[in-house]
Amino acid sequence: MNLTDLLLGPSSASSDAVALETPRGRWTYGRLAGVTARAAAALASAGLEPGARVAVVGPGDERFVVAYLAVLHAGGVAVPLNPEAPPPELARQLVVVEPALLVGPDAPGVLEATRAAGGPDGARPVVLADDPDVEPAPRVERDDGDLAALLFSAGTAGPPRAAMLTHGCLAANVRQVLDHPGLRVRPDDVCLAALPLFHVYGLNVVLGVGLAAGATVVLVPEFEPGAVLELVRRHGVTVLAGVPPMYRSWLDLSARDAPADAFAGVRLAVSGAAPLPVATAEAMRERFGLVVHEGYGLTEASPIVTTTAVAGRAPAGSIGPPLPGVEVRLVDVDGADVLIGDPGEVWVRGPNVFAGYWRDPEATASVLTADGWLRTGDVAVVDDDGFLRLVDRAKDLVIVSGFNVYPAEVEGVLREHPDVADAAVVGTPSERTGETVVAAVVPVPGRTVDPATLAAWSGERLARYKVPTVIEVVDELPRTIAGKVLRRELRAAHVHGPDRRDPGR
Repeated sequence: MNLTDLLLGPSSASSDAVALETPRGRWTYGRLAGVTARAAAALASAGLEPGARVAVVGPGDERFVVAYLAVLHAGGVAVPLNPEAPPPELARQLVVVEPALLVGPDAPGVLEATRAAGGPDGARPVVLADDPDVEPAPRVERDDGDLAALLFSAGTAGPPRAAMLTHGCLAANVRQVLDHPGLRVRPDDVCLAALPLFHVYGLNVVLGVGLAAGATVVLVPEFEPGAVLELVRRHGVTVLAGVPPMYRSWLDLSARDAPADAFAGVRLAVSGAAPLPVATAEAMRERFGLVVHEGYGLTEASPIVTTTAVAGRAPAGSIGPPLPGVEVRLVDVDGADVLIGDPGEVWVRGPNVFAGYWRDPEATASVLTADGWLRTGDVAVVDDDGFLRLVDRAKDLVIVSGFNVYPAEVEGVLREHPDVADAAVVGTPSERTGETVVAAVVPVPGRTVDPATLAAWSGERLARYKVPTVIEVVDELPRTIAGKVLRRELRAAHVHGPDRRDPGR
């Protein structure tokens, strides 16, 4: 089954229903299906073969949606990319996936910039325009095990890799959400899509679930708290999916800009991609009367694993029980199930689990067991009622505004600077972004490191959310006898020693 059979299924039953509300107008399901089929024909004319990779770049508007759906419709493998990432980062990703085409409004500029930064020369940019004279292409049949998308993830096993998401696993998670009584989206719902569509949360949970349900999806290419609240009111948003910093930003607005009834029409609000502070959830309930349910997931699970959107009030700080059809185990270091109340690594199994990392069998084997369990690297405990609570991360991942940052990637960039001999990166709590990236750097003997200059230099090579907000210059890094960096010591000190330097971002 091609994933678009599910996502565009409502077009055959209710073609006049509104699928998208965009800054440039309203799209019905019939129009979206028709434009998608013609765009797929254009991709085929450009040489796209089933199974070939296509990078999709652009803001989260209707052009991105059409490009993504058209690639799937034509049997290709979509590779959503962040158009605002620096060219060197995009170039590294393009080298990994070797796309045949780049589609989307930003494709020509992105390709030119990434080639200058060392990206591949083989891909060709294609800007999809709706030509009514083009004959719509038939949908290419795909098996559940065929790749639908490659999404870059910090993974559970090291630096960012391309996670292989199949038509089957993406469709499975959409159905798991729609089968969940607390998360179920209805055709009369209006869903806010203010999350980036190059991220699995925005792509499959918001866009995918909304379209499969036959609901209306309100596309918000850029998030500005006050403006988005106006969209919530104007379009009558009933389903709200966000990340903790979004909810924090609404709480920071004045009573005039965010009155007590600002979310009066919202019947379901969820938070994911990063832990939701209990204080934020309580403040949303007290100020707006809005219950924000917390979910847990990861790209490798397509992504949702658990949710607190269940009958009754979930314990504070809980991430809830698993979704229907998702199995979860908590496992100790020997691979045995832990007792209730004891911490264990979260293992996940189900039809939503990914197929592995693109062209990286070693990393795949490190996270997928022979019998299909995904080792998440996250540590949780479970109570007598089956509610899970995260207590730690076995991996060193830093989550900034819902985006994964792997320290090894940032450290590698910092070490490339001629004044830096060594570097270590950790995450530290941030009220605004959940966590923020903090770095300790050791200068090359005889040289001086200026934190502000180093931060600016890093910003040319990394996405903004990956750039350290605090850089401390140290004589040496704390290490074990075996030479491994003691990140826990850096975290404990928050890298805020007497020589703390802030690049002023």
